[in-house]
Amino acid sequence: MIKMYPLEWFDSLIINSFDADNSSLKVSEYELESLRKTIVSESKKIKIHIKDSFFELKSKRQIRLLIRKYHSSLVFLIDRVVEIRKIEKFNSPEFFRIFDLIVSSLDDLLSFVEIRYSSFMSLDQRVSYSYFSIWKKEALEVLKNLIKKKENTGENDLELEFVVDLLAAPLQNSIKSKYTYRQILYYREIIMELEKLNDQVTESEGFSNLDLVLIRMNFNSREYTERLVNRIGRYLEGFENLSERLEKLLYFCKKLSKINADLKLTFNPSQQNLISFLEYWFSSEIRFAEKKAAILMQEQIDASVGSEFVEQADSKLECILSGDQIGLILRATDEARIIKAKSMNYIFKSIVPYLSTPVKRNLSYQSVRSKSYNAEERDKEIAIESLEKIIRKIKTY
Repeated sequence: MIKMYPLEWFDSLIINSFDADNSSLKVSEYELESLRKTIVSESKKIKIHIKDSFFELKSKRQIRLLIRKYHSSLVFLIDRVVEIRKIEKFNSPEFFRIFDLIVSSLDDLLSFVEIRYSSFMSLDQRVSYSYFSIWKKEALEVLKNLIKKKENTGENDLELEFVVDLLAAPLQNSIKSKYTYRQILYYREIIMELEKLNDQVTESEGFSNLDLVLIRMNFNSREYTERLVNRIGRYLEGFENLSERLEKLLYFCKKLSKINADLKLTFNPSQQNLISFLEYWFSSEIRFAEKKAAILMQEQIDASVGSEFVEQADSKLECILSGDQIGLILRATDEARIIKAKSMNYIFKSIVPYLSTPVKRNLSYQSVRSKSYNAEERDKEIAIESLEKIIRKIKTY
């Protein structure tokens, strides 16, 4: 059985009746009133048809498909009316009244679908032009007022203004509506979070309250990301001592790990999630600092030990574990209070220089200690297996 297309009358009216090549279109008051009554009547029929179809279908999948089809068709028709309205031939009060009638009726049907069957809607469905236009105007006004409310001479207000400009730019530059409900939901939530933000600064170093909100809200704007890493990079450059710089990097990683970022929503769907990028950036900086520290340490050893180094190197104890795995075990012995010392650093400094691995003759105690805080799962497994091997051996004594 072939079923009729429920929106056929509206489709025919919009696509066929308002043909730009048709130069004989004229509308009288009588025809306008008749059209208004027909539009109201057709709208009622469509609502009844949607409700009947809903109860006929048994599968949620079929219902979801039906509702999304109606939604997509209505959005298309509304957008088409908006495009036709821009044609110079239809630039008259009579036609504008007709277009307003059609759009108002289709918007009413769209609201009916969205509200009554919201559980079957998808956040990734595109909003209509009329919906987008109204929402965009409201959003830009709220962003403008946000700056006015928090306006003062503080430097961090410039950061907030920078973020607000980044949020407003895509809306101001949008010629055609390509926004989905998910994107609009993101704007609403991040604006709400920014409005709740009373004080942007918690400390002069690292992440501000504003940064923490933006990271949690996955504000993955390329411009903001570059600004953030450049600011943190300049701060880290103030530490000439590599061990202090490494300690700060580890502190930032720890703070980042405590942020529960919402990855379901995002500012720019085409860009990498902000927290993922920051985790990679900090990991790269840590690796670079560790390698640089190891090179400097080796240079110091070569300069001070001279010919005696060979004899001392030969007396090192070779361990089949890697430096990362050795670091895990030494850290665990300290925290479990099996070896007691004035500090964990002292344990590493006392033991690591006398050890070597099959692939590395000279180990940096600073490097081994720092890696014990960022161990990979494979290193943990090997360290545990080695300790269990020792346990099994002790049981044979």
